[in-house]
Amino acid sequence: MLSFFYYPLLYTSRFLLAVSSKVSNTLTISHQVQDLRGLFVRPIDHLFQKMTVIDILTRVDVICKKYDKYDIDKQKDLNVSGDDAFARLFSVVEDDIEAALQKAEVAAKEKSRASAVALNAEIRRTKARLLEEVPKLQRLAFKKVKGLSTEELAARNDLVLALPDRIQAIPDGTPAPQKQTGGWASSASRTEIKFDSEGRFDDEYFQQSEESSQFREEYEMRRTRQDQGLDMISEGLDTLKNMAHDMNEELDKQVPLMDEIDEKADKATSDLKHTNVRLKHTVNQCTEKVR
Repeated sequence: MLSFFYYPLLYTSRFLLAVSSKVSNTLTISHQVQDLRGLFVRPIDHLFQKMTVIDILTRVDVICKKYDKYDIDKQKDLNVSGDDAFARLFSVVEDDIEAALQKAEVAAKEKSRASAVALNAEIRRTKARLLEEVPKLQRLAFKKVKGLSTEELAARNDLVLALPDRIQAIPDGTPAPQKQTGGWASSASRTEIKFDSEGRFDDEYFQQSEESSQFREEYEMRRTRQDQGLDMISEGLDTLKNMAHDMNEELDKQVPLMDEIDEKADKATSDLKHTNVRLKHTVNQCTEKVR
């Protein structure tokens, strides 16, 4: 078991010694190698006698934390999550553009016409939302940020200026607008309209394809389901209306009966009070006679 750890650590120590001799002129690397040399470059027997695996892992973790500031990826993440509003918003826009491009690829490969139409509609909404973020990015691009030079601020402005073209270039199922050069040249250069063509425009020309037929059948089926659902809702509303009308009539009938019950209850209460008064008077008279 000892030899299992012995030889890997031995070769690691030799490698670190060679690296330290070649890059000793670099301050950061030399410090790091010195720390690692203190960890590995020692007699291996002494290492196993004095240090446990937990001690080794703890020391490696301390060294990694010490040199985290030289990790470029972590520094980028810290800059994005700091006080730089432009970096945060631009990162979100970049992620949305990548997500929209992926959806465009899925829509291009989608066989169902309805699903492709839904994906393209979602992409168009995303593009509209991203175009609304461009003015905000333009305002934030000129805002000074601590640690950024003038060239970096100018580069941010260039990135924002290129954003609208990138957003518009995302495929969304609509044909790309043709660039007009102006004048008669643009109209004369249109070759898709040929007045001298002898094309067939009879009934066979307008026959539906298999894809369009499937799309129309799916549309008709969904419209039929919606009509059925609306009919059920209409029937339910009619039933509720009739029930409310019947309840209103029944309440109108019950109102006179309730009034009559209230009158009889008031009369019974009054008679009971009078009877109690007379009974009390009679009891008092009987008590006096007994005395």
